[in-house]
Amino acid sequence: MTGREGMEFCNHLYVNIMDIQSSAQSIISPALTRQGFLQPERILAECGVKKSDRVADFGSGHGYYAIALGELVGNEGKVFAIDIQKSALDVIRAQARADHLLQIEPIWADLEVPNGSKIKTGSLDFVVISDILYQSGQKEVILEEASRILKPMGRIAVIEWNEQKTLLGPPASLRIPRETAKTLAARVGFSYEREIDAGTHHYSLLFQKK
Repeated sequence: MTGREGMEFCNHLYVNIMDIQSSAQSIISPALTRQGFLQPERILAECGVKKSDRVADFGSGHGYYAIALGELVGNEGKVFAIDIQKSALDVIRAQARADHLLQIEPIWADLEVPNGSKIKTGSLDFVVISDILYQSGQKEVILEEASRILKPMGRIAVIEWNEQKTLLGPPASLRIPRETAKTLAARVGFSYEREIDAGTHHYSLLFQKK
């Protein structure tokens, strides 16, 4: 096995682990989920998400944050779950229906192009961007799209893998240091507020639109 083949194998294994983790959410109890990997309800509540808010989950995957957002904003709120993988959106759609969270709207979109989400400019209160920036070559485009759809003084949470090597997660070379995330956000007009505890493997940075 060559070095390149080895790297591809490791990346493939990592993706499979994360897919298994996301899929497992649909079969474990809510209580176990709340005590699990990232504790989405706690993190989002600490970000200030509240009833009737209009929010988005960028790179929603199988809905780890989207479902928690739906519960927090309630029936009077709105959650846009945005991903480029239609199969992942199908999982969210089914879970939202099962949980009677009709306020969750899955959207297929490419967030690496300008205006990719197709959401109305200046219409949202909050956007969560979790574990997608490290994968993208268009990090600022993604952050600019979040800024575009947020209301004045709206907030984003950038959640990424800790820069220190951990058992789970991508290679250290792909991880985004906190200071780099802060710099990227500042370039597109966000001001840093604070860090929120996101567990052993991740960090969560809260920013506000200027």
